[in-house]
Amino acid sequence: MTGYGRAAFDLAGAPFDIEVRAVNHRFLDLRVKLPRALADFEPAVRDCVQGRFARGKVELSVQAPAGAGTGTRVEVDFDAAGRYLEAAREIEQRFGLEGDLDAEALLALPGVSRVVDSTLDESDGGALLEGVEAALSAAAAMRESEGAGLEREFRDRLATVAGLVTTLEGRSETVQTAVRERLRKRARDLEAETGLLDDARLHQEVVFAADRLDIAEELSRLNSHVEQFLAVLDGAEAGNPVGRRLDFLLQELGREGNTVGSKANDAEMAHAVVELKTELERIREQVQNVE
Repeated sequence: MTGYGRAAFDLAGAPFDIEVRAVNHRFLDLRVKLPRALADFEPAVRDCVQGRFARGKVELSVQAPAGAGTGTRVEVDFDAAGRYLEAAREIEQRFGLEGDLDAEALLALPGVSRVVDSTLDESDGGALLEGVEAALSAAAAMRESEGAGLEREFRDRLATVAGLVTTLEGRSETVQTAVRERLRKRARDLEAETGLLDDARLHQEVVFAADRLDIAEELSRLNSHVEQFLAVLDGAEAGNPVGRRLDFLLQELGREGNTVGSKANDAEMAHAVVELKTELERIREQVQNVE
């Protein structure tokens, strides 16, 4: 499911922005981008995200707005700078040269200045993680809203599946009755032509045809899987991922649907099976994104 969250926090007097973007993905694909000064806190940030999301392609970035500080400072070795100045004056006097060594040129000389990261402590990490949690909460709220819409869609489509199962149950009984009657008629025609009737063989053919067309067990399991799917939806709650269980149940629904399709020796039943499998495929497209 998709989600977006944003938060801000202050660190060493500089404001930082946090953005969380989440899009659909079957597994959790997490990418974290932190300023160099905050790199030591990346494991803790990852733990926060993994504690909230189990699926999705999630990108979390932390950055300072344009023009703000980034948690670094410039250190100047004034002793080294003084020695450079003394050496420059000595050269001027000894060789009669003229020239100025300005501050910009002095700072560029080796050993005079360097850029270092600001020292961070646990309180700085706490401010970062607090901001991360706020951004994750905003993204989670958006995902929950989308999830509520998906749940309504799942329930509507499962109701359609249950209706198709009922249709198949009724049609299956009609088809089996018609097959039995057709076999008996064929036997009577054969008896009229030859004067022979093999009751044992007729009974065997009727039993075989009924067994080949019997889909009662498959339809019963379809109803059971639909009920389990709905039960999982009813019990879903924050922090308790259900996506993989729904995915498994959908696979079982598909397997039973395929078996029914292989036994459906009837145009109306075949049409109902096609509709059933279409509904299951539409659910499958969404289930893989559900956490």
